[in-house]
Amino acid sequence: MPHVTFIHGLANKPEADKLYEIWLRALAKGDDPLDLRSAGVTSRLVYWADVLYEQPDPDVAAHESTAERRPQEVDAAGDPPPPVPADAREKAFLDAMRARFTTLSDAEIAAAVAAENAPGGQAPESAAAGGTPLERIPLPWWLKKRILAAQLRDAHHYLFNVEHSPRAGVRYRVQDEIRRRFVSALKAVDSDRHVVVSHSMGTLIAYDCLKRVADCPSVDALVTLGSPLGLDEVQDCLEPEWTRSDGYPASRLQGPWVDFFDPLDVVCGADPKLANDFRSAGQARVRDAQVANAGWWRHSLVKYFGQPELRRTLRELLEI
Repeated sequence: MPHVTFIHGLANKPEADKLYEIWLRALAKGDDPLDLRSAGVTSRLVYWADVLYEQPDPDVAAHESTAERRPQEVDAAGDPPPPVPADAREKAFLDAMRARFTTLSDAEIAAAVAAENAPGGQAPESAAAGGTPLERIPLPWWLKKRILAAQLRDAHHYLFNVEHSPRAGVRYRVQDEIRRRFVSALKAVDSDRHVVVSHSMGTLIAYDCLKRVADCPSVDALVTLGSPLGLDEVQDCLEPEWTRSDGYPASRLQGPWVDFFDPLDVVCGADPKLANDFRSAGQARVRDAQVANAGWWRHSLVKYFGQPELRRTLRELLEI
C-alpha cells in the first residue's frame, strides 16, 4: 500500500489533526480530485509548529481558504521575536537572508505598514519600489513584514539548532527535535511505495534529514513545494554534506525529486530552481516544475495542491 509523509512549512499552524485534514481536503477538492484515502494511500503529517510557537493558530479557516482576505498560513498571533545571533556566522546568515527579502530598514518597513493601514492604504514610494526580488513581488507590506519575521526566526533556529522554549516548562534543541520527529515518522512506515511531500521550510527539513542524518530511512520519491533550498545562505548551512555537484540525497532517495515553484512565491522566488544546485555526481536529477498560483499570496499550500500537474505527478510517484 503506498504511503505519503507530509511535512509542513514555516510560521504557526492550526492543531496537528486539523492541519492534516486541510492537506487531505486540499488534494481531494476541485477538478481532477486526488482523494488519498479512497485511492488506498495511507498518509501522515509531520507536525513541528509547536516546537517554535506557544500555541496553535486558532484561525483554521484562513489556512484552508484561497481567498485574499488575509494571509493564510501566517501566524495570526503576530510576528515572532527576531532571532539573536550567537556569533558572526549566525549574524552573517541573518543579514544575508534579510537582504534577500528587502533592502529597507525596520523604520522604513514600519512606515510602509502604517501607510497601508491608513485611510486609502497607499504605501509610500520608498517602500513600493525596492530592488530585491521580494519587493518586486506585489504584496502588501504588512504581509511582507510578517513573512520576513517568520522566515528569519524559523530557519535560523532550525539551521543553527537553537535551544528554544515555546512555552513554560518546555525546551527544545530545535533541529534535534524536528529531525527526531521526521525520522521517526519515516521509520514507522511499512510500505512498498513511500513518497515525501514537503512545503516551504518543510522542504529544508526533509532534505536535511535525507542528506545529513545517518539513521534516516530511504524513501522512493520527494516532492518539494515553494522551497527555500535554492538560496545560497541556506545551502551554506548544509555543508559539508551538501555540494552543488553532489547535493542530491541519492543514498536515501531511491527515485525522483520533483520541485514545484511559482516564481512569484515570496519564499522561493529569489532562486526557485533546484536542478542546478542539487546534482548527483555532476548530473542534474531534480525536475523543476513551474506553476502559476492565483492571486497575490502565491506561497499557499492549498494553491499548490490545486495544480493539475502536481496531482498527476503524485499519482505517478505513488503508482495509483
